[in-house]
Amino acid sequence: MAKTICRVAGFVVVVLSACTRDDVSRYHLIPFPEYISSRAGTFVLSAATAIALSDPADGELQSLGAFGADVLAGTLGSAPDIAAEPFSGQSNTIGLVLVTDPRAASGERYQLRVTEETITISASEPSGLFYGLQTLRQLVPHHIAPSPDGDGETVWPIPAVEIDDGPRFTYRGMHLDVGRHLFPVDFIKKYIDLLAMYKMNTFHWHLTEDQGWRIEIQKYPRLAEVGAFRRETILEKNFNPFIGDGIPYGGFYTQDEVREIVAYARARYVTVIPEIEMPGHSLGALAAYPEFACTEGPFNVATRWGVHPDIYCPTEETFAFLEDVLTEVMDLFPSRYIHIGGDEAPKTRWEASPVAQTVIRREGLADEHELQSYFIRRIERFLLSHDRRLIGWDEILEGGLAPEATVMSWRGMSGGIAAAKQGHDVIMTPTSHMYFDYYQGDPEHEPLAIGGYTPLDKVYGFEPVPEELTDEEATHILGTQANLWTEYIKTTGYLEYMAYPRALALAEVAWTDRRWRDWESFTTRLQTHYRRLSDLAVNYRIPHVEGLDADVMTLADRVVVPLRASMAGAEIRYTTDGSDPTSTSPLYQGPLDLPVDEAGVTVTARAFGADGRSSAAAAAHFHQTVLRPPVALDAPDLERGARFAYYEDQFSTVDGLSGATPAREGVVSGIELSGFEREEFIGLSFAGHLRVPASDIYTFYLTSDDGSRLTIGDTVVIDHDGSHGATERTGAVALEAGYHPINIRFFHGRGPGALHLTVRRDGDARPASIKAWLFHERLQSR
Repeated sequence: MAKTICRVAGFVVVVLSACTRDDVSRYHLIPFPEYISSRAGTFVLSAATAIALSDPADGELQSLGAFGADVLAGTLGSAPDIAAEPFSGQSNTIGLVLVTDPRAASGERYQLRVTEETITISASEPSGLFYGLQTLRQLVPHHIAPSPDGDGETVWPIPAVEIDDGPRFTYRGMHLDVGRHLFPVDFIKKYIDLLAMYKMNTFHWHLTEDQGWRIEIQKYPRLAEVGAFRRETILEKNFNPFIGDGIPYGGFYTQDEVREIVAYARARYVTVIPEIEMPGHSLGALAAYPEFACTEGPFNVATRWGVHPDIYCPTEETFAFLEDVLTEVMDLFPSRYIHIGGDEAPKTRWEASPVAQTVIRREGLADEHELQSYFIRRIERFLLSHDRRLIGWDEILEGGLAPEATVMSWRGMSGGIAAAKQGHDVIMTPTSHMYFDYYQGDPEHEPLAIGGYTPLDKVYGFEPVPEELTDEEATHILGTQANLWTEYIKTTGYLEYMAYPRALALAEVAWTDRRWRDWESFTTRLQTHYRRLSDLAVNYRIPHVEGLDADVMTLADRVVVPLRASMAGAEIRYTTDGSDPTSTSPLYQGPLDLPVDEAGVTVTARAFGADGRSSAAAAAHFHQTVLRPPVALDAPDLERGARFAYYEDQFSTVDGLSGATPAREGVVSGIELSGFEREEFIGLSFAGHLRVPASDIYTFYLTSDDGSRLTIGDTVVIDHDGSHGATERTGAVALEAGYHPINIRFFHGRGPGALHLTVRRDGDARPASIKAWLFHERLQSR
């Protein structure tokens, strides 16, 4: 029999010949397996198909057989029988086989073989068999209707194949914050089911926050009675002045519910890691037990999001309380790791606390940062004494890292790099790629989110292992995780909208070797999974219509607007009057040819799926423009680069730079964030002239974290003000050849910042640096 083997979507030759695109299209698997061998023929799945076990008396194998039968029952209409006899290659049978061959791969690795007679899944551990069953689940045809065989029985053809597969990373996780908004037990189970379906093995459960303590602790009942309830919740983003919704909010999980969820996850080979925040994000606990703070209180459970100054005080009573809490937590969660947060802990209360200052002097600590390290180390020693390991956000690096701690790197990759170089294990979960509470499209047309921009392709393009690490250091990168913080995520439907399909991109990043990931193949395979998610009643995000990503200006009097729906089978409905498209709006049937003038026309479009749900709207404004004349300047009076003013202060808007006193001024060659004294709480302004090479339309690309504004002449080209993550905004302007004044204002608050500006001339393939275009006037004194 002819045989072909391929590596994922790159179709790399391994044996005999490369797989064709048609070969791979038979297997719409996510994440895609490491090795796949296409064979001729099909296995005919029917109600008569049975499941057989290599050892029918093995309790865990029995559970796996029951799980497989339950999964297939959704397709077959009834669960397959579990054979009483051991699997020995019986016809029309699915065999689950634990192998003892010492040469076999261990752990989560599995082999799956489909022939015309049998399906065999083998692995050296039950978890491998579980993942083999998940792959089989995806092999059952979903894109075609079942067909009757010659006897009138309904059957499903499964293409013959050999798969040898295992994960790239041992840690493949999804996080969920229930401190801000609580979600029902049944939904938590559904969340875990979806993780397991796509071969993720860790559920990071964020259980305590300033806005609510969500787990019952029997020794301290007020944590649930008081700490789990707030009097109201901030309404949208009305921080200053604060506006609340006036609705009391709260709830918690009982210990019985926690045990139920942990057991449910364990049956699906998902480890639940609890997070109990300390020393910061602790107002929920301090509202119940104010004696563990450095000030007298009283405290209220927080009603607004953000970082609050009141944190645990490093007293012996506090440590006894936290050890009691963690003792009950460890009894509920058998996970190796216990997450203690450690992030965003302001030191202002410690700076003013006689108790905290006494600890600093007693322990010979340099400052409050080392006091936090002392705090974390004490908790780590307690966890180690119970054979558990501490994991925390990358702030636990500050003041010195606890000896055996594992770091979750969220403020970019730098914390993870530093930890790995010190020999510590790391989970990469940076805001740039792994924050699923960030927007997926234009905020003007998306549901309210915290900020940022993390579209599906950006998630898929994430590489968890930084190039800065040696091969040995890279072994400390255990894997990756996406985080779902729920400040603005109030409902289960919205939570699923934010998680899916981005979680599928995460699944392939975490499982499949980076050399074999391919965006085009992934998006092709994703089409089948949209239908699978629909069948599972998952409120995934339908991708918005492509082709309306930015406003467009033209020197012509007509524009051609091509649109594309990324989801197969979706239809596009559009409007040109600024209204929101509905299912009865004009149907897109080809590129739109539209007249434009200076007022322009706005095209708005939605994609409508077969189930009637629609994507978020996408819109762009198309208008005619005229060239902006340059200013008259003498080239001998100019030097390369732009003038800058650097400010050290806390800003909330770029307008705050007006009237502020610069800490330093000078000249730089480009518009970027480098070479300045500190990363946090700064402002920058740049001023100079662009020497434009030819009269044309120019598009500028401005990336910033936080706010920024680009002005050319007296026109604001990009306004990206406010606090947000590192995101890119674009703007265009028509410029005559010559010199044009340019000004950029920028501020950054907490964490690593970002600032970068590039430009693309109309018709160019990609943006270019503006360094060669930047000039400033010489000072008169020179």
